[in-house]
Amino acid sequence: MEQLLNEIRPGYSDRIINQKLQSPHSSLDKPYTHHFNQSEEYFIQVPEAFVVPRFPIHHDVRQPVPRTDYTNALHDFIDSMLPQVPDFFSDLSYFFDPAEIQKPCFYRVYKIGEKYFLFLLRINLQYRPLEHELLERGSNDYTAVYRTNRLYLESDCIPLEAVLTEMGKIVSFKIHQTISNTWIGETGKGYLVRGIWIDTELTKFFTKLFINEGQRIYPYYPFTCKYKTICMTILGPTPERRRQLLPYLQGALQFLEPHLDKIQQTLKTSTFSEALPLFKELRQKVNSNYKKLWTNLAVTAYLNRQEQKEFRIEF
Repeated sequence: MEQLLNEIRPGYSDRIINQKLQSPHSSLDKPYTHHFNQSEEYFIQVPEAFVVPRFPIHHDVRQPVPRTDYTNALHDFIDSMLPQVPDFFSDLSYFFDPAEIQKPCFYRVYKIGEKYFLFLLRINLQYRPLEHELLERGSNDYTAVYRTNRLYLESDCIPLEAVLTEMGKIVSFKIHQTISNTWIGETGKGYLVRGIWIDTELTKFFTKLFINEGQRIYPYYPFTCKYKTICMTILGPTPERRRQLLPYLQGALQFLEPHLDKIQQTLKTSTFSEALPLFKELRQKVNSNYKKLWTNLAVTAYLNRQEQKEFRIEF
């Protein structure tokens, strides 16, 4: 996925993969569950494990088309994975990201009134030794073959300014960027210098504004600061759930945009707190329908087999 300034450019697409996505598949009777690991990464856990085959590690980012061995491996993975969660992918299209080849991308464009939105779903195929069953070791050139019942996802709805096409083909998604530079300084010395950004504080502000006072849904944040705009992270992103939640993203944008300068200035000098005067003022103006949307969402913390903290999300 090529991102230039305020654009996302979808790369090479694969006709065979798109045909596989659109073909009917039978769902398993036992539903999958939703989780976050201790690094706040979202994954679904399915009842039956699937195999992730060997993928080439190296790819020249200047080459927009994947190698044949990569494409063949991805075809095998799709065949293995798709019967587990077909309702996520049935209306999506695939494209290849030469910069992050271990994250296949799937997307769909929506239009509400005159506004465009991009739903972008990325699968993280990275091998995790503590979580996955190793079948064949990897090498310097190829990833390991492993079995797992966990599928790590990045599931975002992104507001767009425009969808650019050439000869009827989508070449670029122009992002509707409403947030300025979120970098506010540096900390540390010498080799330990690191930047300070307020993206996380903005994410907390946006999300807490639209949920019930006192409700705790960490590590899930429905409204996030990404791509210099306000995005929505959708859990269990079936076509029906996406259509249900997209109007809420549109409404949140309309509500927040007039106040974004004040919000950013506040968070550049203060860490987020529900006691901030600006936050308390805006919370009183939020439509109560937003709070009803997340009322039944529950988070349960537990330890996995490696005694690492994880979270199960139910809604």
